[in-house]
Amino acid sequence: MDFTLDETQTEIAALAAKVLGSEDDPWRALAAAGLLALALPSDLGGDGLGVAEVAQVLTGTGRVAAPAPAYAALALGVLPVETLGTPAQRAALLPPVAAGDGLLTAALHEPSAPLAARPATTARADDGHWVLDGVKTAVPYAAEAQRILTPVSTPHGTAVYLVDPHAEGVTLVPTRNSAGTPECTVRLAAVAVEETDLLADGDAVAVLHRFALAGALAHGDGLLAGALALTVKHVGERTQFGRPLATFQAVAGQIADVYVAARTVHLAVTSAVWRLASGLDADAELDVAAYWFASQAPEALATCHHLHGGVGVDETYPLHRYSSAVKDLGRALGGAAHRLGRLGERVAG
Repeated sequence: MDFTLDETQTEIAALAAKVLGSEDDPWRALAAAGLLALALPSDLGGDGLGVAEVAQVLTGTGRVAAPAPAYAALALGVLPVETLGTPAQRAALLPPVAAGDGLLTAALHEPSAPLAARPATTARADDGHWVLDGVKTAVPYAAEAQRILTPVSTPHGTAVYLVDPHAEGVTLVPTRNSAGTPECTVRLAAVAVEETDLLADGDAVAVLHRFALAGALAHGDGLLAGALALTVKHVGERTQFGRPLATFQAVAGQIADVYVAARTVHLAVTSAVWRLASGLDADAELDVAAYWFASQAPEALATCHHLHGGVGVDETYPLHRYSSAVKDLGRALGGAAHRLGRLGERVAG
């Protein structure tokens, strides 16, 4: 099958690269270029596009390790709200994100349970209305978001609610991550929600997880490609014993290993995103791509640091932005062992 980019996606990728390569404020620049509105319907000022086009933006932010909340806002917010939300929810939540004035995020993880398909967080009836109880971990930009998409278990299955991070009963506990970006543990104690806060039930959690995986992988694909390009440039310019480092066989072999890892991840991610955008069953491909990234990307970044020598441990040099973001994305995917376990469950099933 042909997984190459179509003309629209190629143009989006080129525009994202141009915008991100020339602006000091990448988030505002993405908004001004209309790249945050790609998935919005035309009646809300968007382009009516989908996950494949948004993936190009996320890959672009990864290539330059841009300090922007694109993954949280687009993959965890815009795409699921556009797919699952009511017209009123879309109209209220999506335009501020497209303008660069608002954020959305999602609470995907629970203690010792990454991407929990059956959340321990619950929605229960209490005195004629619903309340949420539970703990969510590693929620990106929780304090900055207008709403947190929150998967819960209900007496009838699972659902996703739109939770105001500043509502009564919500406690935000800032937590550290590798990249230093905002992140919180979110504690929910009898948080009252209304019918209008229900994003969707049924298979909504699975839909949210698919967009989360696709977005994380697209961003990770860009991070790995960007780190490779930075390292290739370094070993081509840095000399030792009067010769560029790239001319040494040991260096060439190691950079080739990083190239193979980057291309393997790229192919797996492109295949998974293509299937998801085409309306095909993409779950197996997403799981394969997630395992490849979680297992290969950290090792590839370690090699990049090694090939930079002393420069590679200098936090003022941009390589640390790539490796830190890769660590956080690997954790968001659940880690290599978790992803391998998911694949094992598919084989056993």
